[in-house]
Amino acid sequence: MGLLTFLATLPVAPVRAVVWAAQRVAEQAEDEYYDPAPVWRELADLDRRLTSGEIDQDTFDRYEDQLLDRLTEITEFYERRT
Repeated sequence: MGLLTFLATLPVAPVRAVVWAAQRVAEQAEDEYYDPAPVWRELADLDRRLTSGEIDQDTFDRYEDQLLDRLTEITEFYERRT
């Protein structure tokens, strides 16, 4: 990068910094949203609640379907990403 280019683009440096920071925040949020570990923990907790009698089979089935759909969404996201 030449000195003239550096001087010409210097006024937009703060904008580039804000865009870079926003991209990092978006990436972090995406990583957290598509992390399968919390879903697996919820499935284990759901199974524990069914076994202990806190919930009935119908409730278990309903929540299990939702969690499995979420895992499918996460899997599809990672497949599209690669």
